[in-house]
Amino acid sequence: MEAGNNGSHHFRKALLGALKDSTKVGLAKVNSENKELDIAVVKATNHFEVPPKEKHVRTIFEALSRPKSGFAYCMHSLARRLARTSTWTVALKTLIIIHRALREMVPPIHQELVSYSQSRVLVLNMSRFTDESTPDAWYYSSWVRHYALYLEERLESFRILNYDVVKDDSRTKTLGIPELLVQLPALQELLFRLLDCQPDKVTRYKSLIQYALSIVAAESVHIYEAISVGNFKLLEKFFKMRRQDAIRSLEIYRKATAQAKNLSEFFEVCQGLEFGSGQMYIKIDDAPASFVNAMIEYVKEAPQSPVLSKKWKPISLPPSLGLFFDLDDFTQDSSQIYDGSALSPKNPDTDYQPSLFTFPSPSNSPSWKRQLVATPSTSGISVDGSEMAVGLDRLALDSLYDTEVAAANDNGS
Repeated sequence: MEAGNNGSHHFRKALLGALKDSTKVGLAKVNSENKELDIAVVKATNHFEVPPKEKHVRTIFEALSRPKSGFAYCMHSLARRLARTSTWTVALKTLIIIHRALREMVPPIHQELVSYSQSRVLVLNMSRFTDESTPDAWYYSSWVRHYALYLEERLESFRILNYDVVKDDSRTKTLGIPELLVQLPALQELLFRLLDCQPDKVTRYKSLIQYALSIVAAESVHIYEAISVGNFKLLEKFFKMRRQDAIRSLEIYRKATAQAKNLSEFFEVCQGLEFGSGQMYIKIDDAPASFVNAMIEYVKEAPQSPVLSKKWKPISLPPSLGLFFDLDDFTQDSSQIYDGSALSPKNPDTDYQPSLFTFPSPSNSPSWKRQLVATPSTSGISVDGSEMAVGLDRLALDSLYDTEVAAANDNGS
């Protein structure tokens, strides 16, 4: 009986939402000076549980690409829609449009959106958003809030890095140690927010949430690759660092190790969903304590100036170092993941045309999860069976380690 009441209540709210949308469209036709845009915003973010129609999304993108006043008006319309709704579908579809604009628009609008947010109340602030229409809607609302926090962190990472890591995940390869010590924590915070988007048992089977999640999952590839490449560069210089830098590098390495495990769990969940079905999953082993202990010992004895301490005695590394991926093929460049098509809606009445990316099946191309290890084409790091989950080649690190041992022996003699 209770389930029947919930279903009836949900139907009534959906009907009421459709009537509200219809009324807003009618008012826009009569009163608005920007009627085409206002109608597109309402229709793209309507109450139906399907992705925004592509023709309305393109109208919004066109408005966002206009001069400053046009951009501000369009963002104000989206922000107002976000602030006034109490329906999770409307809120989520509005966030999806903003997310897609960040990914797809040329030229990029990151700086404009950062400036717009700083001059007003944060556009993506959804901390108090709750849809109380049904018991399950509370869980959907929670996922929407996590998604908004991820997008907010995406803008914050752009402000710190001054580039979009999703479109330029190899940038960390060119950075020096001081820049890496600033940028890697920002990227790890972004990955932390992304991992919070892992759906629970209630939210994971909603097709609209899966649609947004598929975009998030694809972006994790680029974020994690950037962190992996940066981590390799830090470890390359670790045993020559002064103490303060070594402490910060050790913290970054430890966090990357923990996030690798969490990311593996995230992808296992995605694998069980429609957009991730048929994909290979990641096998992760624990990082050996010996290497972390060696880093800790170095930190204890590290000099204030960047010269290797004579007292420090390196230990032998075990054959297994770090976290491993159990994968077969590393030939695909991770940038290929960015293109393709997205999860198609199930509603045949929509005219949505996929335009984001696809998750290829193993039969026709390498798995998207294989991109979690940096390939030579994107990172310059050799990839083979001894590759670590944080994007490190064990053989390269062994060579680095042996070099430091030899240097220490020369200094001590």
